[in-house]
Amino acid sequence: MAKATILLFLVLAAATAAMAATSASTAPVGMRRSRFLMTQQGQGADPYYYYSCSKKSAAAVCLAAGSPGATCCGGRCVDTGASGEHCGGCNKACKHGRSCCGGRCVDLLSDRDNCGSCSNQCSNKCTYGFCDYAI
Repeated sequence: MAKATILLFLVLAAATAAMAATSASTAPVGMRRSRFLMTQQGQGADPYYYYSCSKKSAAAVCLAAGSPGATCCGGRCVDTGASGEHCGGCNKACKHGRSCCGGRCVDLLSDRDNCGSCSNQCSNKCTYGFCDYAI
């Protein structure tokens, strides 16, 4: 029994030493990035870097083609008509469970004018995001 214990201990020590040598020789792996973003803007770049704005540059940058939105909020171009963090204006966040539709925070599960999705109008009642459900 003693010989088996010593043999097991030696095998465990050898395996531990081999794992330590392997991990020391490999370089640390960084955070994975999208290959598309790396080819478009360089490794580690912010995808909305080109849409950073200030009060002076807001008109030129935020109204450019491909911009996320026409309003400059906190140094970023945003769409105040659809952004949940800037709904209807800068830093006007929608409460939990609500979505921004046309600059208003609405409950898509019960709003008659935005039932299930923005601008989906119901003729009668919106229930759980379905028009005229179980009437």
